[in-house]
Amino acid sequence: MTIKMILLPVFVQVTLTLAVLIWMARSRVAAVKGKAVRVGDVALGQLNWPPRVQQISNNYHSQLQLPVLFYVLTVLAIITRQADLLFVVLAWLFVVSRLIHCYIHTTSNFMLYRFYAFATGMVILLAMWLIFAVKIILATP
Repeated sequence: MTIKMILLPVFVQVTLTLAVLIWMARSRVAAVKGKAVRVGDVALGQLNWPPRVQQISNNYHSQLQLPVLFYVLTVLAIITRQADLLFVVLAWLFVVSRLIHCYIHTTSNFMLYRFYAFATGMVILLAMWLIFAVKIILATP
């Protein structure tokens, strides 16, 4: 598997995270400029942002949680040369689950569907970690 093929899902996940970050920043600036919130009301926390701004912010923070384990695993799989076709397919499935989760989280926010998207990604990532660990443990020195 080429480095390009291995890293492409990572690039998409990073792009998603940065896009949501920019969206969050723009929505926060718009909320302050539109006087929907005062800077002093949100200086120490997020509880006073308008609901839509908070929804986007919550999704951004979600992009900094579970995907961290995906990034670490990808680096380890590259270093140990364990990133095969199965790894890349699972990586794409994980990223697609994150895209679906982001879409649901920032639109309808229907909790059951959002949970399914999150749980799907979590199970895929767990499988990726288990496969990686087994390969490393069973590898002959």
